[in-house]
Amino acid sequence: MSEHQHTALRLAADGVPALPLRKGKVPFGNCSACARNACGGRPNMKTPGPCTCPHPCHAWAAATTDPDVINSPTWQRAWREAAAVAYHPGGAGLTVVDLDNADAIAWAREALPPTQTVPTTRGEHWLYLGAMSSANAVRPGVDIKSTMAYARWLGPGTGTITPLPEVVRALAVSKPAPARSAPQAVTVRAPSGSGECRHRTPTFLERGIAMAEQRITGASEAVHTTVYRTFLAVLSTHGRCGCLTDAHVTRLFTAAQAKGETARHCTDAWTNARTRLGL
Repeated sequence: MSEHQHTALRLAADGVPALPLRKGKVPFGNCSACARNACGGRPNMKTPGPCTCPHPCHAWAAATTDPDVINSPTWQRAWREAAAVAYHPGGAGLTVVDLDNADAIAWAREALPPTQTVPTTRGEHWLYLGAMSSANAVRPGVDIKSTMAYARWLGPGTGTITPLPEVVRALAVSKPAPARSAPQAVTVRAPSGSGECRHRTPTFLERGIAMAEQRITGASEAVHTTVYRTFLAVLSTHGRCGCLTDAHVTRLFTAAQAKGETARHCTDAWTNARTRLGL
C-alpha cells in the first residue's frame, strides 16, 4: 500500500472525503466512459452530488470516505501514479481559506479570526469549521475552497479550528449580475402522458424540478448544453405520466432565461428533448 493510499484511508476514517492527485496537483482525468461527459454526469461537477463512477473521476466529486472504494482495484492503479492526496473540504464540513503569498497571509492576520493553519508551498491554508460556496480570487492571492472544490492534504496543521465566521462567507458573495430583460412568457405545454407514475409522492416531482432549476442556475459555462440536458433529464423522468404541469415548465424556462437564454432557445431545447424521447 502506498503512503498516499494510507493517508486517504486515515482521512476517510476521520470522515474526510479523500481523492488521489496526479502530478501537477490536479485530479485524474475522467475514464473513457465519462470522458466528454459521455456518462451524462456533471462536467467539472458544477452541481452538487457524489460521483457514482467506480474510477476516481469528476475531480472533487470522486472524494470518498468509503474504504472499499479507496482500496478497489480501479483506484489501486491511480494510487500507483498519485503524486499527492486531496480532500473535499465541504464534504467534511470545512472551509479552507487558501492564502497564496505573504501579502495574503498578512491580510488574513489582520482581517480574519485565528484558526487552524497549515503551511503550503507558497503560503498557508486557514481551516474553519463549517461549509460554504467555493470561490476563486476573492482577494489578491486568496481563494475559498469548500463545497464542490478540493484542497491538497498537507497535514493537520497547528492551532485550534474555529467556527466559520461571517467575514469569510462575505468574501464569496458575488457582485450583482447585470440586469436582464424579464423572462418572456412560455408557449409550450407540458406533455400529457399516460404512462405509469413513478413519483410515489408529490415530493419526488418537486425535488426533481428544484434540482433541475439548481443545475441550470449553477451552470457557469456551456449554458446551452446544460439547459438542453436538464430538459432531457426532466422529461425522461417526469414526462410520460402526465404529472408534469405547465407551471413546472415555466419554472425551468424562467431559470434558463435568467442565465441569458432566449425564449426561442428554451422552446427549441424543450422540443428537441421531447423529440429525442419520443414524447
